[in-house]
Amino acid sequence: MGDVEELIKAHGELKREVYLDFENSSPVPGEILEVMLPYFNRVAYGNPTLTHKPGWEAYEAISKSAEKIASFIGSKEPEEINFTPGETEANNLALIGAALRRKEKGRKILVSEVEPLSILHVCRMLENYGFTTVNVPVDEEGFINLERLKELADREVILASFMAVNNEIGTIEPLREAVEIVKDKSPEAIFHTDASDAYGRVRFDVGRLDVDLATISSYKILGPRGIGALYVKGGVSLEKILEGQFGTQKLWPGVENTPLIVGFAAASEKAFSNFDGNVAHMARLRDKLISGILNGLDGTILNGPLGDRRAPDNVNVSFLKCEGESLTVELSLRGVYVSSGSACTRRILQPSHVLLAIGRRFEEAHGSILMKVTRYHTDEDIEYVLQSIREAVSRLRMIYGSMGG
Repeated sequence: MGDVEELIKAHGELKREVYLDFENSSPVPGEILEVMLPYFNRVAYGNPTLTHKPGWEAYEAISKSAEKIASFIGSKEPEEINFTPGETEANNLALIGAALRRKEKGRKILVSEVEPLSILHVCRMLENYGFTTVNVPVDEEGFINLERLKELADREVILASFMAVNNEIGTIEPLREAVEIVKDKSPEAIFHTDASDAYGRVRFDVGRLDVDLATISSYKILGPRGIGALYVKGGVSLEKILEGQFGTQKLWPGVENTPLIVGFAAASEKAFSNFDGNVAHMARLRDKLISGILNGLDGTILNGPLGDRRAPDNVNVSFLKCEGESLTVELSLRGVYVSSGSACTRRILQPSHVLLAIGRRFEEAHGSILMKVTRYHTDEDIEYVLQSIREAVSRLRMIYGSMGG
């Protein structure tokens, strides 16, 4: 604990702070927090299954939140929204629930090499129960290899899971084409997508895409942590993976967290209220950050595609002769908060599986940092980040050179 305290003290008085680690967590904006606060102790604080005023209020708040969120993903039925404690839980529910429900029809599951670990690790677990996972490769920008998918998809496939947008490198996947390929080969297969990095930033419509299951997350659109949702298309059935107290959520037992659900809906409304303007603002700042890094520093590599094939908020760059973990510390001391690789691999210093899948060498993957911009960031924020990155990278490379690197 003492080491952590010393690290915090080392920051001193920061002249500016810019938080860009929205991949891993999010501060809740005041305008969202204000909407949530009454639901902790003044209204709708009851169990939504009980027949009294606080319970009815909670039921109404949850129902209206589900209705709003459903409309934002193109669902006409609020009952298709199933709230979970987050993206990881929704992905577990989707894959385990679908696999167990269809185990008599087949055992083959298709995923891409660049899925989040909450998909890949679940697939690994399912292999212990007789299922087979087939990984579909991606190209050097992270796009699913559709030709290879055509070869791997067959009548044995019962479940496929492909992200709508890659969380690490921002690749907007050809999801509709992937759905068509899988359904053509195996019409009864269930198609799931983790759409957490598409929701609120990229046009995403479950009806147009014809997906059966879709995961979305609150904190990735500046909502509260601890809440997410799984869209389950009408007529699609899943096995429950938890048992417990009956609630309004048929697939997830327990007493619902009404304040977080309301916060999720409020954050969704903010993200979609000026969708095109928000996206344009983020994309402009994203491009300013990318060009400022690539043109301002030698030995830098952009991970993922450019332009409108990339999520508007995502920036992932590898810095040669510069270790990513050290760079996150150097930037933190300057008040710039980013992440190195993915959140799930950061603490154990393993290179990102996504970067390895697109062909990055170990040293390139280890030297990467991930940043995400929001509608709240300004040009001044980006200029400060660029200045801080130049200073931090120069310092680390100087140290690297003095050590004979």
